[in-house]
Amino acid sequence: MASTVEDFLTKEDEQAIVAAIRHSETQTSGEIRVHLEHHANKDALLRAQELFHFLKMDNTKDENGVLIYVAVDDHKLAICGDAGINRKVPSDFWESTMKMMLVYFKKGDFRDGLIAGVASAGDKLAAFFPWQHGDINELPDEITTS
Repeated sequence: MASTVEDFLTKEDEQAIVAAIRHSETQTSGEIRVHLEHHANKDALLRAQELFHFLKMDNTKDENGVLIYVAVDDHKLAICGDAGINRKVPSDFWESTMKMMLVYFKKGDFRDGLIAGVASAGDKLAAFFPWQHGDINELPDEITTS
């Protein structure tokens, strides 16, 4: 039976992931979002980059948004960072985060995989974009779907 986005996470899972996003964003001025959809219909990173722009994640002051993208039915994962991040980090910056998430995903533990990915993204962003007094939350923290 094919999975659906709705079956991928329970409401409690979603709440835990949003809480992880909010917690991670207390360490960094960066913005972290999670997006789920059924099918990528193309390379996962290309799709993540499209969604990054569609979700207006490229409109942050410091260009430090991060999108964790999952195509549920296609079993695809990508992490896309904005230009401000990409100017400061090596090209393989998100590889370790994705590998760690996939360890959870392969066990069917999507909630904890996403929470671990969000936490890793927050930790990594904090090194380059630490939270500073006066930082505001520029983007919604909820999980988006399409």
